[in-house]
Amino acid sequence: MVRPYTPTGGTAVPARRSLDLATLLIANTEKPLAGLDAYSSRLMQLCLPGRLSLAEVSAGLQLPAAVTKVLVADLVNSGHLISRDPAPVAHATDLNLLRRIIHGLERL
Repeated sequence: MVRPYTPTGGTAVPARRSLDLATLLIANTEKPLAGLDAYSSRLMQLCLPGRLSLAEVSAGLQLPAAVTKVLVADLVNSGHLISRDPAPVAHATDLNLLRRIIHGLERL
């Protein structure tokens, strides 16, 4: 069992408030991994194949989300990670438009 403050070096609050569990993380492959601590290095290895959400990274590291947010914020600030807001929720579908489309297709 690892104490939550151990991976973060005692930091309890992430440097970025905009991170949430749905934030997408992308590894910056141009930044060297040398010099990163073990947790940050492992986090980067998880993100290298593609985009992962902060929740997926947290589960992969087997760390609480609050701890993962602190690690991610530090890596975003150093340029090792790029964070993206998740895709916005689609707007409500216009049912009248869909009915007109279906009616038009039926006439073909």
